[in-house]
Amino acid sequence: MPWIGDVPLSKLHIGVLQPWITHRRKEGVAVGTINHGLKVIRRILNLAASEWMDEHGMTWLQAAPKIKLLPDTNKRKPYPLNWEEQTALFKELPDHLAQMALFTVNTGCRDSEVCNMRWDWEMKIPQLNTSVFLVPGEMVKNGDERLVILNRIARSVVEAQRGTHPTHVFHYKGKPVGHMLTSAWKRARVRIGLPQVRVHDLKHTFGRRLRAAGVNFEDRQDLLGHRSGRITTHYSAAELTKLIEAAESVCDRGEGKPELVVLRRLNFG
Repeated sequence: MPWIGDVPLSKLHIGVLQPWITHRRKEGVAVGTINHGLKVIRRILNLAASEWMDEHGMTWLQAAPKIKLLPDTNKRKPYPLNWEEQTALFKELPDHLAQMALFTVNTGCRDSEVCNMRWDWEMKIPQLNTSVFLVPGEMVKNGDERLVILNRIARSVVEAQRGTHPTHVFHYKGKPVGHMLTSAWKRARVRIGLPQVRVHDLKHTFGRRLRAAGVNFEDRQDLLGHRSGRITTHYSAAELTKLIEAAESVCDRGEGKPELVVLRRLNFG
């Protein structure tokens, strides 16, 4: 690395990183991208102070310096979709993207998890007559294995895809999809008057609907693949049943249930 590659870990701190931060900001790099780099460095320093040891059993660092992230004042707020917006958007998407979007809004997966979803990640649960997907940690943002619970809609998407590709659940003309935020997605969102909607908003939509359905915080964290201190590969049949029931709660449009109200500022500019 041209900025810190020759700096010993013991000499690395936020002051040493400041020239790199300044350079990246002058290049117009987004704050979120810079913060991602800072998080990686912070993680390395924390490991060097807590887990990585020399031949004498001493950690590489006595203590990890504090690496403070930049304030991201331009970070866009989530935009969970209502049912009408979801229907309008999905109708405008090409079929392969519509299927991926339908799976995403019913599982809370990230774009990269959906695009890379493989058949060998599927795990059958014969006791419950269903299956789940276990995404390897290297494909997950927080580095933990990600348990993907399938409600009936997500299962129907998976079954429709079964047998269409030897390795990947989702594909386009026989090739894996790199990302969902394609020109087709961008054109679709403009046509329905929602040019700000991102793929990640489908994950937010899933989370908001779980909350509106009364799913507790811990189960929401598990279903969304957030770090919650639980070992995702160790669930009893009863726990899995509970998570499946929670995921099923977002399948219906909510007739007879309290409606989720999303407050949004009007833009008069």
